[in-house]
Amino acid sequence: MKTSIKDIENYEKELTIEFDADELAKEKKIAAKRLGERVNIPGFRKGKVPVQILEKQLGKGYILEETTDLLVNKGWSEAIKEYNLFPVTEAKPNIVSVEEGKGFVFTLTFTNYPEVKLGEYKNLEVEKVVEPVTDEQVENQIEHIRGHHANMVEAEEGAAVQQGDFVTLNFVGTINGEKFAGGEAEDYPLEIGSHSFIDNFEDQLVGLKVGEEKDVNVTFPEDYHAKNLADKPAVFHCKINSIKHKELPELNDDFAKKASKFETFEEFKADIRKTLEENAEHRAEQEQENNVIKKAVENMTVDLPPVMIEDRITHLINEFSLQLQQQGLNIESYMSQAGVDMEKMREDYREVAKQNVLTDMLLDEVAKAENIKVGKEEVDFEIQMMAMMYRTTPKQVEKILRENRQMAGVAANVLRRKAMKFIIDNRKGAVKKEN
Repeated sequence: MKTSIKDIENYEKELTIEFDADELAKEKKIAAKRLGERVNIPGFRKGKVPVQILEKQLGKGYILEETTDLLVNKGWSEAIKEYNLFPVTEAKPNIVSVEEGKGFVFTLTFTNYPEVKLGEYKNLEVEKVVEPVTDEQVENQIEHIRGHHANMVEAEEGAAVQQGDFVTLNFVGTINGEKFAGGEAEDYPLEIGSHSFIDNFEDQLVGLKVGEEKDVNVTFPEDYHAKNLADKPAVFHCKINSIKHKELPELNDDFAKKASKFETFEEFKADIRKTLEENAEHRAEQEQENNVIKKAVENMTVDLPPVMIEDRITHLINEFSLQLQQQGLNIESYMSQAGVDMEKMREDYREVAKQNVLTDMLLDEVAKAENIKVGKEEVDFEIQMMAMMYRTTPKQVEKILRENRQMAGVAANVLRRKAMKFIIDNRKGAVKKEN
């Protein structure tokens, strides 16, 4: 077997493989034997049919096709080892020439995994920015908790809707006098001032009393998810059915005891601040770690084939589609509601997909450079975690993974997490932690 390889356009490579006449004849015998085991020819046992009989029964072209298929697979397999290839696309075969007594020449076109040159990934310096917790944030958190412990009381007879009230209402929406899908409801619950409705819808209800009606004029946002309504003026005829006020508890020691484990309001307030500060510290740590990985990616040199980004976009959209299915939805209905087509959706995923691919490449290369390995016990633990998530047994998860040839992917994910931890643990100023 003779081989040669060259770069062609669009990041593809072309591999030329040549088998001489003797190799073609040898493989033809193997092909004939395999075919003979699959066909029934009177007077012959399976696998014992002479080539000449098979050619007469099936035709020379049929056997030659089987022969070339075997040689393509054989040549591709050996060339992968010879050139240390790691194809990221399926190889497209093209027969150049095939003739008994002369040999077989064909080409394979594919995109190979690109060369990656690691830049600096150890001792990287990235600033850690912890946002200070303000008094306003503490007060807002207390008010949020206070709201959860509020009592809802019916408004006095004759009371008008105010900001912060909870109302139920009937409404019918029209555009140019015509009703539209999703624009009608009865006894709809709404918190005035929550801004859960479009434009200034809620503000226009302020001052109404139970039983009163009003036409509310609004304009749908330009980026509204339903494109058939975007940027269009609408009229909602509304009727108030009920009004409730939120009765908030006093901020004192009794409230602290009810809302927390603390005896005094001051202790409760101090704990709120402490929790917010811990959260701010955690967010800063996470942001710093993310930026360390981003910096390592930026330091890396690679000419990324577009097909790898396209494949990752497809993978991300498939994952999103599965999430929708778990919610009883589908990708088509989502795109219709969001007013996007598949082309727009793919474009929206492009930058995320690119960064995902680059990050995976970085982590794979760091794992090689630092000789990071994954043991069986680590893969077993990962499978146990997956079993807990899906509420099944590790044995069942492993069975599904093996059936779908995804075990290697599990190990790869563990390896990348270890490589990521290595980069983060070796950043400048990092305090290394035990596993």
